[in-house]
Amino acid sequence: MSLVSNDGLSLTDAARRVGVTPATLRRWLRDGLIPQHDGNGWTTAALGQARVVARMRERGHSLQSIRKASEEGRLAYAYADELFPETDHQYTLGEAARESGLEPALIERIISAIGFPARAEAVSEDDLQLLRYASAALDAGFPLVAMLQVVRVYGQAIAQISDAEVRLFHLYVHEPLMRSGSSGLEVAEQMEDLSKILLPLASPVIDHIHQRYLQHFIEQDIVGHMESDLDGAAADLGRIRVAIAFADLTGYTRLTEEEGELEALDALERFVEAVEATLPDSARVVKLIGDEVMIVGSDPSALIDWAVGFQRLQSERPLPRIGIHYGEALYRDGDYYGRDVNIASRITDRSAGGEVLVTRPVVDHAGPHLEFDRIGEIKLKGFSEPTEMFLARGKEGDD
Repeated sequence: MSLVSNDGLSLTDAARRVGVTPATLRRWLRDGLIPQHDGNGWTTAALGQARVVARMRERGHSLQSIRKASEEGRLAYAYADELFPETDHQYTLGEAARESGLEPALIERIISAIGFPARAEAVSEDDLQLLRYASAALDAGFPLVAMLQVVRVYGQAIAQISDAEVRLFHLYVHEPLMRSGSSGLEVAEQMEDLSKILLPLASPVIDHIHQRYLQHFIEQDIVGHMESDLDGAAADLGRIRVAIAFADLTGYTRLTEEEGELEALDALERFVEAVEATLPDSARVVKLIGDEVMIVGSDPSALIDWAVGFQRLQSERPLPRIGIHYGEALYRDGDYYGRDVNIASRITDRSAGGEVLVTRPVVDHAGPHLEFDRIGEIKLKGFSEPTEMFLARGKEGDD
C-alpha cells in the first residue's frame, strides 16, 4: 500500500524518485541518515537528503562515513530540492518536437550545445519552454549556425557562474557554519534560509549585467564595422579583423615554487585586475589560460598604446610580457581561433619581462608617438614562414 501523507510523499513514491528500494530508505531512516524526516511523510528536504545519500553510496562511501558527514553538516545541501522543485510532467522527444515545432534531431543538438545531459527521452516543462524560445528565434530569421553558438556560449558562461556560486557559498558560508559547532540539521536550516533570500536576486543581477554589456558591445560592433568599411578590409563570413594580444607574468612558475601558491595567486590576481582596469573600451579580456591573459580589440592603435603604457607602470616582479598581432580570426562560440591568433601567442613567448613585441600590421596602425625597434624576421614555432617582429616603446621624453 502507498499512502501519501499531507506533509509529503509516501515511502514508495520517495523510493522511486530517489532510485532505491523502499527497504533501503527504511534502513537509512533507521540508521539516522535522513534527519529531515519527521515521520509524517517524505518532505522535499528529506527527499533531497536521501538523494545525496544515494549519490554518496554510488561513489562507494560507507553508511558510517555518510552518517558522520551528515552529523557534521557536510551534507547540508539537501535544501536545494526545495529551491528547485521537480516538475512531474515529462515530455518524450516526439512530444517536445510537436510542441516546439523543432525536429527531434535539432532538439538533441540544442540540448547538447547548452551542455545539458542528453536525456532525449525526458524533456521537462522548463526545457520545452526553452525549446519554444529557440524555435521563435529561428522563425524570426536568426541563422541556425549562429543560434547554436549563442546557446553554447550561454551554457558555458552560466555553468561557470553556477559553479562559482556553489563553490563560493561552500567556502564562505557552509564551511564557517560547520566550524561554528552547529548540528548538521541547524547548518542545513541556516543554509536554506540564506539561499531562499539570495537565489531570487541572481536572475535580476545577471539580467542587468547582460543588458549593460550588450549595449557596450553593440556600440563597439557599430564602430568596428564602420572602420573596417573605411579600411576596405572586410573579413570573410565567420571571420573578424581584430588586434590580438597575449600577456603573462614571466617567472610565474618559479614564483609559485619560491613564495608559495597563495602569494603567486595574489600576484596573478593583481596583474589581471590591472589589465582589466586599464584596457581601452575597444578591447576586452577573452579568457585566462593559467597565468596568461588573452585580449582582443577592434582598434590595434589603441591596443598597442595600452600595452606600452601598461608596461611603463609595472615595477613589481614578476614583470609582464606582451605580444600583439593584427589580423583575421575565426570567431566561434565566443572565442577566437586561427593562424593570426597563434602568431600573437608565439610572439608573446619570444618577449621578455617588461617588453611589448608586435608584428608589422600593428606597426602600420600605430601612432607617431611610439617607436619600434626592428628585431628581424623570426621563424616562430609551428610556422614555415618567418614573421617580422618589433620591440615597441614610447619615444624618449614622451610622457
